[in-house]
Formats: sequence, structure tokens, C-alpha cells
Amino acid sequence: MLKSIHIIGAGMAGSEAAWQAAEAGAKVVLHEMRGLTKTDVHKTDGFAELVCSNSFRSDDKDNNAVGLLHEEMRMAGSLIMAIAEQHKVPAGGALAVDRDGFSEAVTAKISAHPNITVERGEVETIPPADWDNVIIATGPLTSERLAKAIGNLTGEEGLAFFDAIAPIVYRESIDMGKAWFQSRYDKVGPGGNGKDYINCPMDKAQYEAFVAALIAGEKTDFREFEKNTPYFDGCLPIEVMADRGPETLRHGPMKPMGLTNAHQPDVKAHAVVQLRQDNALGTLYNIVGFQTKLKYAQQVEVFKTIPGLENAEFARLGGLHRNTFLNSPKLLDDQLRLKLEPRLRFAGQITGVEGYVESAAMGLMAGRMAAAQAQGKGFTPPPATTAHGALINHITGGHIATTESRASFQPMNINFGLMPPPEVKREPGKKMSYADKGVARKHAYTSRAMGDFRNWLASNA
Repeated sequence: MLKSIHIIGAGMAGSEAAWQAAEAGAKVVLHEMRGLTKTDVHKTDGFAELVCSNSFRSDDKDNNAVGLLHEEMRMAGSLIMAIAEQHKVPAGGALAVDRDGFSEAVTAKISAHPNITVERGEVETIPPADWDNVIIATGPLTSERLAKAIGNLTGEEGLAFFDAIAPIVYRESIDMGKAWFQSRYDKVGPGGNGKDYINCPMDKAQYEAFVAALIAGEKTDFREFEKNTPYFDGCLPIEVMADRGPETLRHGPMKPMGLTNAHQPDVKAHAVVQLRQDNALGTLYNIVGFQTKLKYAQQVEVFKTIPGLENAEFARLGGLHRNTFLNSPKLLDDQLRLKLEPRLRFAGQITGVEGYVESAAMGLMAGRMAAAQAQGKGFTPPPATTAHGALINHITGGHIATTESRASFQPMNINFGLMPPPEVKREPGKKMSYADKGVARKHAYTSRAMGDFRNWLASNA
């Protein structure tokens, strides 16, 4: 008789993991503390409760990475996507749901599955040794006791903290006619060549206008449960630094020392914004030191005033909020198992993905992985050319490890920058506009991904 898979947490990831494992023929025990133990944000004891937006974002599978992820999940028999389709509400090109109907339907389907047993109650410590196939999918609000236990096991300090997220820009959207590659003082670091940063110069007027815009920009408020959580590593929002004095940023993340403008060597920049490579593919660059509480629309408006970023396309905008996630590239293998204790597998936002569907997608993968393990079968993750494979690759090593600290790894939504660039076929002799090239590039990503994911599913039937 096969031993049960124990899944802790019945949010988006845990619910999807339970469904996938059960549908594969495995026995599942799903543990959920809500109903007996409350959280700071949940209102019900239903599974897959949406605590923020009711939107799953774009459903365009041909032109958007999130829509592509939706489609891959549908191809894999996702419970979350099937229920979302049944309870969708008008939202233009996005997929949005009636949150109450959605959660109630997920709860009903999970509870009725013959291979799933639901147990209400908080798992406060690392599960006992006889639970030899465990998925921890407790999300960004992992209970304090379990978070402490995970921290003690992994050696990671402070799992609950303000997650400082700097904006990330697509490399190809940066104007290198204004920006240039150079490390400060041309210093060659580990794995570097002295030209490891993209530098965007500002003169005095541009800098002063930028600082004023940061201070004046509309900010998001901390939610009640976040207010007493300390900043991670004393990391401050850039607008807080700006508010401490007009010269603060020039002597902090925007200092111009050790840099020479390759386009105007004789002109000394008053301040310099630096971008650092964020993934191994070199398709994404983060704006160094620009964690922020500015609202998203304000970020786009203000950051596009930076010379070289006027036409920037953002893979992710900045933020600062309470989160609970592992330093996954250091701690997890490509089966989402804890290297220190492989019987423990993690899924969802605690692994370092952002967003409802990204969390559910990692639950989908973890459920299939755990079922394969329970049945003594091997499991090969999808290729990095797919949305699922790209997310797994990001959280298990696709980032750039600049230091041993967790600061080198940050949560990420799915985006095309996480995938290897595809070949974009063009008709011989035919010129394409910038917009047409963009559409062709997106179609190349999505068509390749759906083909590769379909082939992967067939090989793992």
C-alpha cells in the first residue's frame, strides 16, 4: 500500500498540488489550519481563498507570459484553471473570478476527491520522520511557529521580513546610445569583466527633478499585519532615502564615483543609476537599490525619466512588503525538494514565485513530482523554454548569485525574460517595425513553449 503524501496548506499551491497528486493515483492528506487557526488576512476557511485581487491577470496565451502559463496549466489538467473558468467574471483580456464562488468550488472538489483526506489543524513544527513525502505550501503568511521551525532547519534567518524588490527591466528596451557598460572603477569581480553594470547618467537638473518626483510620488500603504515587521537588512525604500536629504542618493545607490560616460568621457555625471544583470540568460537587469513603495503607475512615470530608460519595458516593478520565502536556489533541488532533507518539498509563493497562477503552477509541479516519488517513478521537470520550466529554473538557480546572501534572489512573476530567447523568423527582404518585431518575438516564445510543454506532457503521461 502506498504511503500518503502530506500537503501542508490549502491555498492556491496546496490545492493544486493535492489535486494533481490525487489525480495521478496517489493518496493525499491535505492539512489546513484555517477553520481552527486564523490568519491576519483570510476571511474564510475555504481552500484557495483569494486575499488580494480577484484577477489572474492576462489570459492571452499568444502574446503574454501569464496567459501562456494559464494555457500550460490547462493542458496539464489544472483544477485551479478549470474552476476559474467556471467562475470567471468580465475583466477584458484578463481572467478574473468571483472569489467566493471560486473558493467554494475548489473546496468542494478537493473535499469530494476519493484520494484526498482533509485534516484541519496547524502543523507547528517540521513534520515527523514517518511523513516521508511532504509538500509545504504555506504561502507568504506561513504561521510563525512553522516559519521558525523551517528557519531553524535551513539556517536561514528571518523568514518573515519586508521583501525589498527592485524593478527589473528587459535588457533590449534599454537605450545603449545613452547608457554604457562599466563596473565602478572598472573593478573585475568574481565572474565579471569590469563591465558588469549598465550605467544611466543624470545631470544636476535631471537628478533634482528625479528626487523631487520620488518624494512627491503616491505610495502604497503598509497593511495592518505588515506594520511591525522590520525591514530586511535595514533596506530602505528609495523614496525614504531621498526624503532624508537631497544628496543622500548621490552618496548611496546613485553615486557617480568611479564611472566614466563612454559617450561623453569629458562630462562628469552628477548621479548615475546602475542596472545589474538579474538572470543567467542576460535578458533581465534590475535597477540597483531601487526598492520602493511607489505605486506602480508612479514607478513607470518616474523611472522612465532616467536617461536610457525612456522606453524601458518592465518585467517587474518594485515593491516592499512582508513575505515568507526560502533562498530557494541555495536550498532546493530541481524537484523542489529541500537538499538538507529531501522528504520535504516546497511549493507556491514560499519558493520565491509571485502571483496566484505562479503559485498554483508550482503546486501543480510539486504535486506531480510527489506522486511520481510515491509511485517509485522518475520525474523530469519541463524544459526552461516553457513557462513552468522557466519558473522552476528561476527558483532553483536561474538567477545571478552575486553573494551568498539571500539578497541575490528575489521573488518573480512569470515573464518572457526567464526563458531562453527564441529564434524569430522573418520573411527575407521584408522590414519589420519595432511593434511588429515585438509581436513576432512574443509569438515565438509562446508557440515554442506550448509545443515543448505538449511534448513534455506526452513523454510524462
